[in-house]
Amino acid sequence: MFADRTKWDLGHNRLSEALEKHRAAGKPLIDLTMSNPTECGFRYHSEKILAALRNQDALRYEPNPRGLETARQAVADYYGCCVSSGKNIYLDNIFLTTSTSEAYSFVFRMLCDPGEEILIPEPSYPLFSFLADIQDVKAVAYPLVYDDNEGWRIDFHALEEAITAQTRGVIVVHPNNPTGHFTKTHEFVRLNEICAARDIALIADEVFLDFSLGGNSPPTFAANAGALTFTLSGLSKIAGLPQMKAAWVIVSGPELLKGKALERLEVIADTYLSMNAPVQLALPMFLEQRQDFQRQAVERVRQNLAEMDSQLEKQKSCERLRIEGGWYAVLRVPAIRSDEELAIEMLTARDVYVHPGHFYDFPSEGYLVVSLIAPELDFAEGIKRLLSSF
Repeated sequence: MFADRTKWDLGHNRLSEALEKHRAAGKPLIDLTMSNPTECGFRYHSEKILAALRNQDALRYEPNPRGLETARQAVADYYGCCVSSGKNIYLDNIFLTTSTSEAYSFVFRMLCDPGEEILIPEPSYPLFSFLADIQDVKAVAYPLVYDDNEGWRIDFHALEEAITAQTRGVIVVHPNNPTGHFTKTHEFVRLNEICAARDIALIADEVFLDFSLGGNSPPTFAANAGALTFTLSGLSKIAGLPQMKAAWVIVSGPELLKGKALERLEVIADTYLSMNAPVQLALPMFLEQRQDFQRQAVERVRQNLAEMDSQLEKQKSCERLRIEGGWYAVLRVPAIRSDEELAIEMLTARDVYVHPGHFYDFPSEGYLVVSLIAPELDFAEGIKRLLSSF
């Protein structure tokens, strides 16, 4: 009765079962996996946000496959004013979607016939495999490697080895989740060379781009001209408003390829017309208020990182891997048992919930992933309990 593409193993893993039992028993919990900013104690301009949704123009239906011009102008202004792009982002190159997941689905459908391939980074967020399955696309991993001196980098030899005649695109997460590293300039150049030479698209996920911990934001892919490029982002992270369901995909690259991509995306977007009018009309204000949220989030991340590093100085068996941006940190821990077993022990014995590295496809045991936007006091106590186990 059901399609093979949805033939997933939907049983709970051991950690999920342990978490469910923990919560059902009403036990205290320090959640170091928090990713929902609306639950982390940040301040929002509530009156402005709600007022922006009460726009009389929302009573009129103006279907546009790319999205309302005022909303796309707000996205273009965001790149022009606050992101180092080097070039203007033109309105006709922007398509609004309800989420980056929907944007991925549009891009996958446009690029791939059933069974064709998209390269995805590992470690990275586990959403990609599900998105690929739903779109009848095969996700093929290419590795990110860590060097104690240089930090994270793309293994270009392995990436090129992974390319086949069925490869249609390469995903780059900039900065990566959860490793928190940005694509470097020389990697940017090499990706363009590889993709252009093989007629492969570049798909850049920039949802955490604004959350640089090094001061200046690295350049966006949104104006990349070296290869056909699809740059994805949205309000979920930029403005800390995942519930508003607003995102976008920006098309750039060589003019001929870009023109063909825009034509095809317009048909796909016109078929769905998914973005609702109230959120589109409110988008300029949502983007305007992002800066206050971002200041709070970056301050929280830096404070939690400082607290973690302070505690790690007293405990030499664990190490925090280098992070350049985003909301997460990776801890390298003694691999004396599986990461899942360690996470279960943290939950059942110490009331602390963390993610094991295998959730993000780390290649070996000995890694835990923690959220850096958890409230400071909870974070400090949670890290203290975690490190006391080693």
